[in-house]
Amino acid sequence: MLIFTAQNLAYLAQPKTGTTAVEMALKPRADIIFAKRRKHMPARAFHNRVAPFLDSTFNLRPDRVSVMREPEDQLSSWYRYRTSADLRGSDKTTAGISFDQFILDLISDDPPPHASVGSQFKFLTSRGGDVLVHRLFAYENHPRFQGFLEERFDTPLDFKTRNVSPKTQADLEPATRAKLRAARADEFRLYDQLMAADGALEFRLGEA
Repeated sequence: MLIFTAQNLAYLAQPKTGTTAVEMALKPRADIIFAKRRKHMPARAFHNRVAPFLDSTFNLRPDRVSVMREPEDQLSSWYRYRTSADLRGSDKTTAGISFDQFILDLISDDPPPHASVGSQFKFLTSRGGDVLVHRLFAYENHPRFQGFLEERFDTPLDFKTRNVSPKTQADLEPATRAKLRAARADEFRLYDQLMAADGALEFRLGEA
């Protein structure tokens, strides 16, 4: 997560949505940087803890911006990332596990460590399901997100591809895809709403 006082902006880094490329482009301009385990702080934690601190200490109420990726594609990226050699031998590796099984494990009542990757919808929302960012952009329509940032920073920005997941076959059986869409209906619904708006949505914040 990056916070910019001059631009009155907070970038909430949703995992597997090109966050490393965004950070490399914007990090030198950030006033506050949340790194390592706090890099991917969810919107609810920001809303409840960081936002009140920024308001009371700096009189800063930044616009919150984040990115969302097509849900199955984002999970495919998680799956492919966890096939990497660096994770071999750990309980988080997906080496030797099909993407289909990964998804079934993910939506089970008790996901094993290799399938514990969180939810984009939960990252973005309150317990009641209200979106807690002001602006949400689609990963698949990067020009809209880049255009917004270039306008806010008043300068061209260069986003270089970083931290790409390994190329691995990741296919789903139709029945598994249907189960995933049912289990994460709210996430698919929000994504469909985002794409229907040409990849950019604005929200009035609800209560956390």
